[in-house]
Amino acid sequence: MRPLFDGNSRAPFRKTGMLSDVIDDILERALDEDIGPGDVTTVATIEAQATTSGEFRAKESGILAGTTVASRVYAILSSEVTIDWKVSDGSTVVPGQILGRISGNARAILTGERTALNVLQRMSGIATVTARFVAAVRGTGTVILDTRKTAPGLRALDKMAVLAGGGANHRFGLYDMVLIKDNHIISAGGIVEAISRARAELADRRDDQTRIEIEARTLDEVREVVTHWDVHGDPDRIMLDNMVPKREDGSIDTSMLKEAAAIVGDRMETEASGNVTIDTVGEIAGAGINFISTGALTHSAPALDISLDLEPAN
Repeated sequence: MRPLFDGNSRAPFRKTGMLSDVIDDILERALDEDIGPGDVTTVATIEAQATTSGEFRAKESGILAGTTVASRVYAILSSEVTIDWKVSDGSTVVPGQILGRISGNARAILTGERTALNVLQRMSGIATVTARFVAAVRGTGTVILDTRKTAPGLRALDKMAVLAGGGANHRFGLYDMVLIKDNHIISAGGIVEAISRARAELADRRDDQTRIEIEARTLDEVREVVTHWDVHGDPDRIMLDNMVPKREDGSIDTSMLKEAAAIVGDRMETEASGNVTIDTVGEIAGAGINFISTGALTHSAPALDISLDLEPAN
């Protein structure tokens, strides 16, 4: 598995603390949302010192993700619960496969069940979708990137899941990469002005680590970015946005994207976005693009069906 945040995300948690703290904050909020003042059903039906055991089981094929996070759910709830995972994150699972065994205090296991399964199912769903996109571009050298189109408050988990599926993380937030998009360009007064202001701001901060990416939507904009790069050596990456229009028959036309990539050459990294689906991503990668970013990895991935089956009480 790749490092949690690589590429452009130099210090994604500098504003919110270490990863473990971020995950704990997410899980504590999730548990509070679910439990509130108390799990009345479990308290009413299960004795305080009762113990139980059971199995996490896959109910459909996919890529597993979130085991360490699910374990943390129970670590927050009780020191009397243990999970022995039989399958690691990033592994392919099939229907009926036992993913791990859980044992310990019955009240804690039942109270944490939904939160733990929510984590496992959502993260495994994202990892599964990501793996399909990665497989579709295999052999091209193109890297599949996520975006900031994540569930509010769950970005750390969503991006962990992308990594488990073999993808890579784009910027984590607004603070760890300069990404100049169309509205920034319009508001700044143009491409050259936007890039120049960004570089000046980083220079004032004595920041030589944060990278600059700029969006281009036309070939003329690509040429303008290239002209600036030839003089100043920036930006670091160009996002070729919506350069793969759909034809009437549903196929895509990559001719503009290929021309844009040829104009850029090896000056800077290239990233394609727009009209990226599992059916089109391979053809887009074939245009010679370094990165393809798509919100589909996180914003609409279906949860992978996973169950927790407890054994009957003695």
